[in-house]
Amino acid sequence: MKIAGIKTTPLALAFKEPYHWAGRVDYAAAVVLVEVETDDGLTGIGESVAAFPAEGTVAALQGVAALFVGEPVFDIERLITGARHLGSFNHTPWSANFVLAGLEMALWDILGKAAGWPVHRLLGGAVRDFVDYFGFVQGDTTDELADDARDLAAAGYDVIYLKVGRGEAADLRNTAAVRAAIGDRRLRLDANCAWSVAEAIHMIARLGAFEPDWIEQPTPLSSIAAMRQVKETVGVPIAADQAVFTPADVYEICRQRAADVIVLSPHEAGGLLAFGKAAAIAEAAGVPVCLHGQGVSGITDCAQHHLGLRTANLTAGNQIMHQLLVEDLIAAPDLTPVRGRVGLLEKPGLGIELDRDAVRRAAELYEKDKRYHHS
Repeated sequence: MKIAGIKTTPLALAFKEPYHWAGRVDYAAAVVLVEVETDDGLTGIGESVAAFPAEGTVAALQGVAALFVGEPVFDIERLITGARHLGSFNHTPWSANFVLAGLEMALWDILGKAAGWPVHRLLGGAVRDFVDYFGFVQGDTTDELADDARDLAAAGYDVIYLKVGRGEAADLRNTAAVRAAIGDRRLRLDANCAWSVAEAIHMIARLGAFEPDWIEQPTPLSSIAAMRQVKETVGVPIAADQAVFTPADVYEICRQRAADVIVLSPHEAGGLLAFGKAAAIAEAAGVPVCLHGQGVSGITDCAQHHLGLRTANLTAGNQIMHQLLVEDLIAAPDLTPVRGRVGLLEKPGLGIELDRDAVRRAAELYEKDKRYHHS
């Protein structure tokens, strides 16, 4: 079974409400739908994370297509490694990862369909019956955040997740309100690189009163040493996110003991195989991993769920993001957590049924709405 063609479609995924995080507010996410066709009629579905405009990601995917067309679908490691070593990717491995992860995702979908097995079984089999996900608080004002947090707690989410890094007064006010709304459920705070070392130490000392489960990426992504200094100073666990893209990054974080948790997605790692390698490195160091949510559709969230089912050192409260969209791209499976949990997926491949009408609308939104196409 050989690869016959690769189709790419840039899409704009509008959020239900403005997505506030340290540094900016987002109104939509850009992704590229990747469809890989084989010479015997199978089609694999994947999704690459992009930015606006998404033509760069489309061009990169089409640029590596010649390395894949005519090759056996089964040779995933060889094909992805070869593409990653192209000259344009040599000095930016993180950009290669975001581009290639969607392509690799589609190949796994094909293999699962050909074998009649779900992807998690191809990756070694499930080690759990469900993956536990977070309740991701949304809103602009303190009252909006508290109301949403209260609803998430009532829905049974055990881990509630709040963005900080929006200024000291706002962070303290918002965190206090959310803590009051959720009672003793676990509260995780994400600063998205907003603080210097001194600011992080100061803010974590103040936020510690609200008993956060961890603080995610408090310092800039460029310095593991900065994160290590904060971790050694504060009494709250630290999670590495934007500082980690490759298995080598995970190794360095673990070697320097710079974080208590690794937050990672297959897009950042460079695919499902690379994520497994990164998780194994963290496991050897006694460090758990948490699935990282990004501006993606249910395609990625489904692929990540397969990883979550088969990853031994997985945390509770993993991140899931398709629920923030006005419209998802998949009709099945239903990834809506029930009391924070999504169970086993048993259909072949990723188990995805695309909603072709939703895909068409997302493509039209990307092409026609200049706020997204040219932002």
